[in-house]
Amino acid sequence: MEDQLQLFFDETNFFNSIVLGSLLPDKLWKPLPHFLQTWIRNYIGGTSVYFISGFLWCFYIYYWKRNIYVPKDAIPSRKAMLLQIIVAMKAMPWYCALPAVSEFLIESGWTRCFSRISDVGWPAYLVYLVVYLVFVEFGIYWMHRELHDIKPLYKYLHATHHIYNKENTLSPFAGLAFHPLDGILQAIPHVVALFMIPTHFMTHIVLLFIEAIWTANIHDCIHGKAWPVMGAGYHTIHHTTYRHNYGHYTIWMDWMFGTLRDPIADSPKKVM
Repeated sequence: MEDQLQLFFDETNFFNSIVLGSLLPDKLWKPLPHFLQTWIRNYIGGTSVYFISGFLWCFYIYYWKRNIYVPKDAIPSRKAMLLQIIVAMKAMPWYCALPAVSEFLIESGWTRCFSRISDVGWPAYLVYLVVYLVFVEFGIYWMHRELHDIKPLYKYLHATHHIYNKENTLSPFAGLAFHPLDGILQAIPHVVALFMIPTHFMTHIVLLFIEAIWTANIHDCIHGKAWPVMGAGYHTIHHTTYRHNYGHYTIWMDWMFGTLRDPIADSPKKVM
């Protein structure tokens, strides 16, 4: 067990040295506590992913492919995107505390994580991954739904995100424009899963950062038509009706619990 925990610690140390070691002199970051190193590394990584994915996405759909994917009158203003960036940047330090905490829990041996896929074999790894993703999908669906159904949670937390509720205000930058506690609550199923499902450590960290890219995708107002993916077409309906399409990666939870609205079969006028 101690050898396994040391592998986790060595892995996070390696990631910290790559990110912090390439940006800062050793004397500035190596004396810092391990948890603080991890948080700074996640903050740098999370902020980089947010801006790189956001700017590339916006450049592609609003300028390079202008009027192909999004009509001119549906392109959000620079002011709207700047406001989304400001909200996301205020929350980013708190967002990045979550993977730092999950890494601490893993390094402390309190979860069911494993370091190497060879520890369980590829068939078991794939089964565990599917179970993990289903659990996360279920958890995010209900967390998101309760953030709407429980009025104080909506008023004081989730309403911050729903300022952006039309095509000409939604943009990839809105993907992380949440009250910080709201964003953490919606990501918490990723951490809860670690206590119940054997999970590959590196896969868990990668999936947390994929969240940032995925949330950019579902806020670009482009309906990808890739069943059963919960694409932006479905999520735009969520921003206009507030009562449908709470899912994250797929439409299955909404289908199971009766909250699904199809962007083709149901126009916004029909479902509002």
